[in-house]
Amino acid sequence: MKDVGVRRHGRDGRPLVLLDRVDWTVGASEHWVVLGPNGAGKSTLLQLAGGALQPTTGTVHVLGARIGGTDLRDLRERIGRVDAATARAFKPGFDGLAVVLTGAFGSIALQRKRLEPRHVARAHELLALVGASALADRRYDDCSQGERQRLLLARALMGGEDEPGGEDGVGGPQLLLLDEPATGLDLPSRERMLHALVASARRSHELPTVTVTHHVEEIPEITTHALLLRDGRVLAAGPVDRVLASAPVGACFGIGVEVTRTAGRWAARAVLDDRAVGA
Repeated sequence: MKDVGVRRHGRDGRPLVLLDRVDWTVGASEHWVVLGPNGAGKSTLLQLAGGALQPTTGTVHVLGARIGGTDLRDLRERIGRVDAATARAFKPGFDGLAVVLTGAFGSIALQRKRLEPRHVARAHELLALVGASALADRRYDDCSQGERQRLLLARALMGGEDEPGGEDGVGGPQLLLLDEPATGLDLPSRERMLHALVASARRSHELPTVTVTHHVEEIPEITTHALLLRDGRVLAAGPVDRVLASAPVGACFGIGVEVTRTAGRWAARAVLDDRAVGA
């Protein structure tokens, strides 16, 4: 992204700035986290990266294609996504395997006539990778939130070129985007989800990932880079150990924060004085 801005008309007729002068580059094998408070523009940033939104100003190139100058349908088939909109979109009655197989062609519908044995084999492999083999025959509607998130991750990893590409004969996505994948999960479900993310990253070394969150505890240990977003502007971006420090994270959230890292995982604690607590 180069000098990217996204603006909308507010209800009062004045322009609403969602993103402003954003410069950002994600390279192969990099695992980014985008961190910021509610309303910072994180989901808008991810929509741009996924080809679901065009910028008002500036330029966005994704996987070599310029947004606004390419067939977005083809581009989206090369991108894996985990987000709330996808989670709500499946037809009632789909089982876990069917949900994962919809990702083969980047569609919510199950395109049975295009499926081959290699697609089914890959789906079972990915279910095992994310620890969800037991969910293959379970109705998606009957799965817990944590189980659904792992199914969505397996589905996202199904996407990509519909040509023989790897050892399993099926290509995978070239970019993985995760919009608050741990939202609504209890502690065990969150940890299983993060474990699945780490396992998928270690399996696909070249696959770049972007995870959006506003909780540092939800950042997977394989994260290499971080971007801090506030009021639509980038406050800091770069190697994770430099960006996820107390001062920049505190500035991002507008509060004193102590950020620590133990065994590869982050934690944050607010540092408040008596006046702040009373307010």
